[in-house]
Amino acid sequence: MGLSEAEAEAAAQAPRLIAAVGDTGEEGLRLACVAGITAADAARRLAAVPADPEVVEALIDDPWSDIDGGDLIVGATDVPGGCVLTQPWGYALTLPAVTKALSAGTVCYSLFVNPKSGNQGQVTRDGVVVDSDTHPGGGDAGGHLSAEEILAVYLYQGQAVAYCCAGAGVRPEDARAIAGGPDVWLRL
Repeated sequence: MGLSEAEAEAAAQAPRLIAAVGDTGEEGLRLACVAGITAADAARRLAAVPADPEVVEALIDDPWSDIDGGDLIVGATDVPGGCVLTQPWGYALTLPAVTKALSAGTVCYSLFVNPKSGNQGQVTRDGVVVDSDTHPGGGDAGGHLSAEEILAVYLYQGQAVAYCCAGAGVRPEDARAIAGGPDVWLRL
């Protein structure tokens, strides 16, 4: 017995997605991949406004500076299948209030690349956190996972960012949404 059509498609998609996002999971990164919405939709759902360019520039120059409100600034980029929000210096994208707002009517897969304990993920569907403290790309193939999840663990071993993108159904064509300049910087 071989792979189902959906499984074969997932297996074919994985190498392309891994190559597209590359090695972008720098320590401290927070990421939220959201299916079926644009960066503008994400801004509306979060009641976000454009961030002050001078503050963004200061954060880029020194991400660990204690700039007032810096932890509320995120980047948002449209990608095929939805949008990707990134935050190299704060924690907002992994807060349940944020992922619940982003996931209304869809799915949001968020990630924190924790330098102390490894990759930490959270899956939120239609405003409800359905799985938390996951280990994207980390090899957890325990008995609690579905066959689809076990396949994803295998396909994205060591590739947390690509795993999250696939989990949400977004398909960045390159790493810009994660490691480059986003379409827009927002202040939550």
